Amino acid sequence: MKLKLIILLLVSIVVGFVADASADWRSYVWTYEYMTMPQGTKEIEYYLTSQIPDWSEADINTMKHYLEFEYGITDHWDVALYQRFKQLNKDKETDLKYNGFKVRTRYRFGEKDQYILDPLIYLEYIRDNDLSKPNVLEVKLILAKDIGKFNFAYNQIIKEELETAGKTEHEYACGLNYNGIPGLRIGLESKGNLTDEKYYLGPTLSYAFGHKFWTALGVGFGLNNNSDDLQARLIVGVPF
Repeated sequence: MKLKLIILLLVSIVVGFVADASADWRSYVWTYEYMTMPQGTKEIEYYLTSQIPDWSEADINTMKHYLEFEYGITDHWDVALYQRFKQLNKDKETDLKYNGFKVRTRYRFGEKDQYILDPLIYLEYIRDNDLSKPNVLEVKLILAKDIGKFNFAYNQIIKEELETAGKTEHEYACGLNYNGIPGLRIGLESKGNLTDEKYYLGPTLSYAFGHKFWTALGVGFGLNNNSDDLQARLIVGVPF
């Protein structure tokens, strides 16, 4: 709880000073769109992800906290650093630990509508706090399209453990949203792990609070026995 209060306090302090537009306003919580940070702009994002394996034992769950700093190198290329924390909740006991970091970069090809689908490449390096676990490289091919007030985005994902005979996982994420009210985006999102056969589907809601900050909330309901019964994610983005 102390960590959550500290993070929320930091976000609140930054909100008081920001005056830029929502540079990386996301419509989805798992799916990335055709978007990078404009050159020279910065943003702090806080992620809260909840995973409930079994509804009948909802008090046994996992919560993940990410704090991310983003920076636009050019209008087409940005970088970000994540600090990760993992919270295990069981029988009214909480175990919160530092869980390592992630470094990622995105590159956006061309301009919107230059191609049939707008392409972006995403690379991420993941280092767990447990040094006995392998490093992971994650690659995403992001394809997106705006048609009127609708947006569609699809991510093809490969996660590779960087060790001899390391595990390779194939995943996907995709979403469709409608932007009919200024500042509000309503959508449907799906994600899945094709290797472990875990699949989720649920609604996503995203809203920008003027030029101060934006937030997105999504819920994914498990579609088979391999999946958690529920996964939910909240993201708050604060540009400055």
